[in-house]
Amino acid sequence: MDMILRKSSVSVTELKRHYASILAQSDDAPVAVLNRNRPEAYLVSAAYFEQLLKQLEDLQEAQLIRERANGPFIEIRPGAL
Repeated sequence: MDMILRKSSVSVTELKRHYASILAQSDDAPVAVLNRNRPEAYLVSAAYFEQLLKQLEDLQEAQLIRERANGPFIEIRPGAL
């Protein structure tokens, strides 16, 4: 059995018929789209998607900072540039 990772879900058929109202009712939360009672996709608003991308970017930057925290470092003299 496939796990549905959202509280709300709709069938593909229902999504085709009522796309605008389903998106409006989602309150910027993902909606699982089911095909034959199995998760096929997740519908998210543009604002929610942009927020996810920002969070992913922040996590990637934090990981890079952790990786580089212990060096190696290059010593630069102020007049050398």
